[in-house]
Amino acid sequence: MLNVFTLANGRLFQEEIESLDGLTPSKPIWVDLEDPTPEEKGWIAVHFGLVIPGDIIDDDLEESARFYEEDGAIHIRSDFLIDDHDSPRNVRVAFILHDNVLFSVHREDLPVFRLLRMRARRIPALIDDAKDVLLKLYDADAEYSADTLEGIYDELETVSRRVLKDQINDEAAAEALAAIARQEDLNGRIRRNAMDTRRAVSFMMRARMLNADQFEEARQILRDIDSLDSHTAFLFDKINFLMDATVGFININQNKIIKIFSVASVALLPPTLIASIYGMNFQHMPELSQKWGYPAALGLMLLSIVTPFWYFRRKGWLN
Repeated sequence: MLNVFTLANGRLFQEEIESLDGLTPSKPIWVDLEDPTPEEKGWIAVHFGLVIPGDIIDDDLEESARFYEEDGAIHIRSDFLIDDHDSPRNVRVAFILHDNVLFSVHREDLPVFRLLRMRARRIPALIDDAKDVLLKLYDADAEYSADTLEGIYDELETVSRRVLKDQINDEAAAEALAAIARQEDLNGRIRRNAMDTRRAVSFMMRARMLNADQFEEARQILRDIDSLDSHTAFLFDKINFLMDATVGFININQNKIIKIFSVASVALLPPTLIASIYGMNFQHMPELSQKWGYPAALGLMLLSIVTPFWYFRRKGWLN
């Protein structure tokens, strides 16, 4: 899909383009290509004289391949977060700033892009040029990451109340571990996303492509990202604590089971000893010829079972 954004009266207007003829009369500041076809890339080459490489959104972590200037165009590749409950992920987006037009290429729609489109329609004079679009996307990305961090904290608080205040069994502990693992993965993705945004904004500042107001806005974005870093570090500590606590409760439950078997084994040793003695069948064992011998042996065995259990309960070892 080809989304073209034009600026009129301080507001950003969106138009979906379905042919080269539809693209010709427009003078956009932002062209958004969502999973573009070769034909749509051809329209960009014909109308704007810009060739979009086929591997532009491949996963290449080398900085030299992600931030560079070429043929008068600035190329930036950044990761943007999608906080999907089932599969949170980072999506690669390629930006090309060419002749005061921003081109963005990505495989799926992003919450940050939807947020910017909504704000640009509602707030006059929010955007002045293509560089403003790029800065506002990074600003919205930092805000989206902050909101996601708040959601992580709320989820961890729910897990914390379940683990630390309730009597937790193995099934509940397994569910808590799964929830903690998901939040740890999401927190790590936010950390990676913040690091990538910092690199991209720093590149824009070093490239001297920003005016004074935009440069100050970029500095504010970097300050916001610094606050995100400290919060993700705090959440990592909380995640590790909850993980250790949950595993500890699982170990306690397992130790209780092992303790029951240990107590039962110790309590059954005396009657086993008595039964072994009277099972030796020596000739001179007077109890064997007495009528009361058998019930006496059973009574002694019962007493040898009850006495250890009474002693263990008195010591509190059965609690």
